[in-house]
Amino acid sequence: MKVLINIVVIFSFLGFLSEVQGQDKYEAREILPDSLVYKIIEGDTLKLTLFYPENVHQKKKFPAIVFYFGGGWNGGTTTQFEDQAKYFAARGMVAVLVDYRVQSRHKTTPFDAVCDAKSAIRYLRSNAKKLHIKPKKIVASGGSAGGHLAAATAIIKGLEEPTEDISISSKANALVLYNPVIDNSKTGYGYDKVGDRYLEISPLHNIAKGAPPTLFLLGSKDPLIPVATAYEYQSKMQAIGSRCDVIIYEGQKHGFFNQWKENGPEYFRKTTLEVDVFLQSIKYLKGKATL
Repeated sequence: MKVLINIVVIFSFLGFLSEVQGQDKYEAREILPDSLVYKIIEGDTLKLTLFYPENVHQKKKFPAIVFYFGGGWNGGTTTQFEDQAKYFAARGMVAVLVDYRVQSRHKTTPFDAVCDAKSAIRYLRSNAKKLHIKPKKIVASGGSAGGHLAAATAIIKGLEEPTEDISISSKANALVLYNPVIDNSKTGYGYDKVGDRYLEISPLHNIAKGAPPTLFLLGSKDPLIPVATAYEYQSKMQAIGSRCDVIIYEGQKHGFFNQWKENGPEYFRKTTLEVDVFLQSIKYLKGKATL
C-alpha cells in the first residue's frame, strides 16, 4: 500500500511539473514584446509593432513580413497595414509595422526614411532568434512611399545608418509592393523632394543582379504610378534574371487596396489573397489562404 501511494505521489508530481512547464511555454509567448524600439536618432525614438503566430511559443522560427506605411514621406501612420499584419500573423508569419521618420513630424527627407527602413530590417535580422524570425526569409512590403522604402531595402545600395553594424544585411529577401513609388526621376514621383539625387534613391534606376522576387500590385487608374512604369520595372527585373509579378486592378486608383466600400473590403481581400498566393509560391507560407 505504501508503495502504491508513493507511485501515485510521483505521478501527481510529474503531472504538476508538466502542467507548470506547459504554462511556462505559454507565458513565454505572452511576454514576447508587441512593441520594440529599433532606433533612436537625434532625439527621435522609432518603434516596431509586432504580431505573432499563435504557436510562436514553440521552439521554431517563422518568416517575417515588414510593412511600411505610405504618405509621400511626409506623414502617415503604422495603422495603415494593421489588418494585413494581423492576417499574415494568423497565417504563420511574424508581422511587423515600422514607424519611420517623416517630414511633417521630424523635418526629414526621403533619404532619412530609407535609412530608417534599412535600420528596421537590420534590427529584425540582428534579433531574429529572440523574435522567432527566420533571418533569410524577411519580406519587405508597403504602399506608395512605403512601397518605395520596401523596395529600397532590397534595391538601393548605400543610405545605411553609419552607426550600425553594416556587416548585418539590411536587404529584404522578397518584396510585396502596393502601388509603390519606384521612379523618382522627373517623369516619376518625388523628384521635387529628392532633386538631382534621384539616382541614389530611385529603385527603377538601381535594379541589379540579385534583386529579390517581387509582387507589384497597382490600380489601372492610379494618377501617381502609371501602369507603364510597373511593366518597365518588371522588364528590368526579368532582364537581370529576377522574378517580378505585376497584377493590375482595372478601374482602381491610388490606395485602392485598403479602401472599405459599401460592399465591404473587396480589394483588401483580393490583394491579400494575391500576396498569400505569392508567398506560398516562394515557400514562405504553407496551406491555403484563409480569406
